[in-house]
Amino acid sequence: MGFEIVEDIRKDYVYDLLGSGKRIDGRGFLDYREISVERDLISKAEGSALVKFGDTSVLVGVKLELGEPFSDAPNKGIIMTNAELRPGASPDFEPGPPNENSVELARVVDRGIRGSETIDLEKLCIAEGEKVWMTFIDIHALDNDGNLIDAAALGAIIALLHARVPNERFGITGADDTLTIRDTPVAVTVVKIRDAFLVDPNLSEETAATSKLTVISNADGTLSGVQKSGRAGLNADEIAEMVDIGIEKAGELRVKYLG
Repeated sequence: MGFEIVEDIRKDYVYDLLGSGKRIDGRGFLDYREISVERDLISKAEGSALVKFGDTSVLVGVKLELGEPFSDAPNKGIIMTNAELRPGASPDFEPGPPNENSVELARVVDRGIRGSETIDLEKLCIAEGEKVWMTFIDIHALDNDGNLIDAAALGAIIALLHARVPNERFGITGADDTLTIRDTPVAVTVVKIRDAFLVDPNLSEETAATSKLTVISNADGTLSGVQKSGRAGLNADEIAEMVDIGIEKAGELRVKYLG
């Protein structure tokens, strides 16, 4: 049986269930899978978090190194976000340079952090025009059963919240300190399958979805980023409803995991 036929069968199964008001794993349409978080698993990183949404698993590491600032921002530190989709995480992932999916994952997480001005970049300046802290956020997908973006974004903000600035190791005056974090952006992905909206889609639901909207909101409910994907369009009312869902669910995740 060909891959496309299997995929069509899975889609039909998702459609049939949703038509009966059900999901594959029995969740409500706006319920997340079981989420678990572990911190500080990477000894060589300044901060790290392993986040699992059901069978989806993402490890995020935060590393700080000294470097030169960009010429147009001589008094600001630098953020660089990368994502790696390991072949062991999915038969759809291949070894080699970053592809469009890994680039999209990194960009969406990065956009939320930059859009909310999560990190006070001026606090990362050591000598204007000469020396700043460079913050590397590395995302590793370990297992993909859908919704990598939400898991990666949650892992990134948790790792940043608990990261240490390694002043002593680099001979910088002062003891190691935490990063100055000004906001806690949380990404919530809402998919549309026929007329239903679902959060935290598993892989079968992602495949069946015609549209996907990732809503990244800040602690005060304002938006720091939105990413639309999928082959079908969304009208204004649908976007407004998906954004409202995203902000509400982000608030729940923030209370539970960012405390």
